[in-house]
Amino acid sequence: MGPTDAPNGCGSSISSIYYNLCDLTAVWGVVVEAVAAAGVVTSFVLLVILMASVAFVTNKKRKGMVALQAGILIFILGLFGLTFAFIVGQYATSCAARRFLFGVLFSGCLACLVMHGLWLALLERRGWAPRCWMLCLGALGLWMVEVIINTEWLIITMVRSPLEGVNIPDLTCSIANQDFVSALVYVMVLLLSVVLMAVLSLTHKHKQWRRDGAFILVTGLFTMAIWVAWIVMYMHGNRMAGDPSWDDPTLAVAIVFNAWVFIFLYIIPEICLLNQEDPDQEQPLDGEPVYPASSHVYGNILKELEPPHQNVYMDNKAFTMDEPPTVPTKPVSPYGAYNGQLRSCVYQPTELALIAKGLTKMEQDAMMPRVKAPSFNPGSRSSLPHSADSDSLPF
Repeated sequence: MGPTDAPNGCGSSISSIYYNLCDLTAVWGVVVEAVAAAGVVTSFVLLVILMASVAFVTNKKRKGMVALQAGILIFILGLFGLTFAFIVGQYATSCAARRFLFGVLFSGCLACLVMHGLWLALLERRGWAPRCWMLCLGALGLWMVEVIINTEWLIITMVRSPLEGVNIPDLTCSIANQDFVSALVYVMVLLLSVVLMAVLSLTHKHKQWRRDGAFILVTGLFTMAIWVAWIVMYMHGNRMAGDPSWDDPTLAVAIVFNAWVFIFLYIIPEICLLNQEDPDQEQPLDGEPVYPASSHVYGNILKELEPPHQNVYMDNKAFTMDEPPTVPTKPVSPYGAYNGQLRSCVYQPTELALIAKGLTKMEQDAMMPRVKAPSFNPGSRSSLPHSADSDSLPF
């Protein structure tokens, strides 16, 4: 088609390989292009939301799945971008991107789903699950297998020389439909593994983890249905309908539809479940907490460790005498109560004991008052002070 024969909606300066992006008579290209562009924007927004939600996730188990979900979103972005390679016409670069990236991007999404299903299955069977970095390494290993397969297949395809006397200008665009599907066998194995792992995780005792397994299972089943549909149309349906030109639209629609299935059936539900608590720390059925509240535990520990309150002022009835003035009129010697006599049976604290207890001189005076001489008034009986020196005074 020459420049003067540009279709409706395309300018005369646009190359013929881009006519599907603007041709209003072939509506499929414009519609798929708009849906793919909306998918790119949606995937990027979801990726930003997922990364921003990590700081608010309290469940450590769910936080470990964020890396896998972010990886799936990155591969979904690649799928929406790959759609444009099937909308434009066939040339060396677009054909190489189709053959190589189709299986690589789908295997990345399915590898992350397989590891998530394996994590749920191990959590149910053994009560523990691998760490986040182990899951990421596992998904990376599964994905690298497809990368190696497609790289080898693409190199062999591009390097292989055509038969003698046969002129094939572009070998990458002359791949048969059966060969293209045969190169995706490993991706189909990953898809089957996603479904099997999801079925194993449906027997989890916690409803929350069963819900995750259900999301993975539904995503795997829808993906399997899409793949069966496009493979049948790509290999047999279009040829039987007599319109092989629908091969590219079939693959483009399959990619866009499958990418939106990943978003609606897996990514969005998983983002909505990020703020849920860990079910392994739920309360038992009788309503009693497994462990008392931290405040109660801390209060009980403080009560046990707190020493009994001791009054620094001694209550000794042997020293209940007339109280001295609160402020002494003259300095009082700390040895004023000592008279050289031996101690009696009444307990009298020593000066060292008083100093060890941190008593002030005022407290010492209140606890050890000076002995007063008895009154010699006839006819009056005054009792002697109950002090340690009362035995040595004459009657």
